[in-house]
Amino acid sequence: MAIPQHTIDQILDRTDIVDLIGQRVKLKKTGRTYSGCCPFHQEKSPSFHVYRDKQYYHCFGCQANGNAIRFLMDIDSRNFVDVMKDLSSQTGIELPKDNHDNKRLAYKRESAKPAVATPKVETKAQENAPVQADINNFEADPFEAFQYQEFDPSQFDLAENAEPSFSQEGNLYDLLENVAQFYERQLPNSKSAQKYFKHRGLSQDTLQFWRLGYAPEDWQHLEKAFPQDIEGLKLLGLIRSSDSGRDFDLLRDRVIFPIRDAKGRVVGFGGRALNDEIKPKYINSPDSEVFHKNQLLYGLYEGRKQRAQDWLMVEGYMDVIALQQYGIHGAVATLGTASNTEHLNILFKQNSRITIAFDGDAAGQKAAKRTLEIALPLLNDGRELKFFVLPKEHDPDSLIRREGIETFKKLWDQAPLLSDFVFALLSQQFDVTSPEGKSQVMAELNQLTELLPKQGSYRYLLRQFFREKLGFNKKWQAQVSLDASLSFNIRTKDEDFAVAILMNHPFLYIHFENLRAVIPQEELLAQVLNTFDKVFDELPDDQELATYYMLGACSRFHQELSDIMQRTNIQALTQAPEMADKLASEYALALQEKYLKQKLKAPLSLIESRNLRQQLNELTKKIGLRLLHS
Repeated sequence: MAIPQHTIDQILDRTDIVDLIGQRVKLKKTGRTYSGCCPFHQEKSPSFHVYRDKQYYHCFGCQANGNAIRFLMDIDSRNFVDVMKDLSSQTGIELPKDNHDNKRLAYKRESAKPAVATPKVETKAQENAPVQADINNFEADPFEAFQYQEFDPSQFDLAENAEPSFSQEGNLYDLLENVAQFYERQLPNSKSAQKYFKHRGLSQDTLQFWRLGYAPEDWQHLEKAFPQDIEGLKLLGLIRSSDSGRDFDLLRDRVIFPIRDAKGRVVGFGGRALNDEIKPKYINSPDSEVFHKNQLLYGLYEGRKQRAQDWLMVEGYMDVIALQQYGIHGAVATLGTASNTEHLNILFKQNSRITIAFDGDAAGQKAAKRTLEIALPLLNDGRELKFFVLPKEHDPDSLIRREGIETFKKLWDQAPLLSDFVFALLSQQFDVTSPEGKSQVMAELNQLTELLPKQGSYRYLLRQFFREKLGFNKKWQAQVSLDASLSFNIRTKDEDFAVAILMNHPFLYIHFENLRAVIPQEELLAQVLNTFDKVFDELPDDQELATYYMLGACSRFHQELSDIMQRTNIQALTQAPEMADKLASEYALALQEKYLKQKLKAPLSLIESRNLRQQLNELTKKIGLRLLHS
């Protein structure tokens, strides 16, 4: 049984791992975790920890770890499908039935009928008379001018005297692929479509790469080209019915943009009118069994195929295509809808750092603020969002044509981080030189930061960033020595620098939490981390108060902490919240790698050695990916 990933995610979201494991293991709340004796090896002191916020468990003794599914598979020695069936019944989320997808994608194909052409004799005046048809008034038959026209079946690869065939089932994906090929074959027959693409500067290679095509003017060209597949075409919304019961094609006299899913399958089409007087200018396939526009991004498959590293969300199909032709392979666009949570999550799965482009006019700023509110709840620690505000009167395509690709790349690289963008946005609305204006800015900021994940550190870093930008005096400052800039490389150990980060930014502890499992307990950093684990849930929301709180909790290390603060220049290096978050993550990963390697040198059992090596391999991959994306 194949279980879709979205179903697995839904089941895990509805499963409380603490409750599930608590049925098998006696757990006790200790700080931010629940601990107990590990069920996978014998021990007297609890080293098995369960994290409710992460829905994850980890044993610091035998290194067993995983989610709820892995726990049940290992504890009961059961296979994946059996465990999923149990969790499905507990959560109320149904698993897909066998062959369900095949039935969902199937439709009945009709028997082929011979094409019949009924010529109509017209006078010379009638031939030259313009066709007048009100497509919105179906009492007057809009197809009258078309239904008697002679039709050449060979144009659509049909035999004129086709023999009737038996009815059979068709597949929607196969039908969409055939329609895409049909539209591609029509492009050479339309001078206006070719002229449009040429005017947009697209090369022949680009046309072929994106499989661009043309939908003929004929109101029933798909019905004529695919007479056996009318039911399937209606299921896809490519053929519609008028109030009078007549069928007509959705896309007519339009250039065609096939839309592909993450696997490269054609799932729908976008059509752009060649006549600018036609409204709407763009039409997309309606949602169907295989096409859900709110869950798709145009260009995602093509970008992944070309191994794109940097991702940029733009407005339309032509922006994506033009950028790809200029060598920027990570451009994507929504399908005629505003960006939503699903779109941003898709991009964050490609890279933890993404950029969204907006027009520089008032409408663009409004769209940027709306996207900001959608994006904030998704900004878990380690994710980074930039806002690329385009010059007025320009889209990416026109900007590159006028200023060149290097200028475009430079502007993209200089696009402000979310923290700078939000500050600039609020500074335009309020007078930041007056106390009243500063108060209004902080009030707006507090509303925005409430949207950020509560378990992350970014909300606290962002508030601190604004306080410093607005000139609020800090009550506590670390004393920095004159040679602080040199001490970063020469005199300060990585462990001490991690301590400095933690004391200045207590909420970044979440990056270092996993380090507790591998760092020797005699290290000062280990003792500081243990203190954090005990009091983290009690920290005040205010950044400064949290720092004071931790200084008090770690008072027995006062002398060592004072010495570290004097040897580091942490505040200068972590002014921007994104930089503080990035620095903490990098130090945490580097220290984990260091101590995992040290631990592997000690005598270990075969199971412990295997688990540690697996952790080290995963950690090395993660570090490599960060370096690749930096």
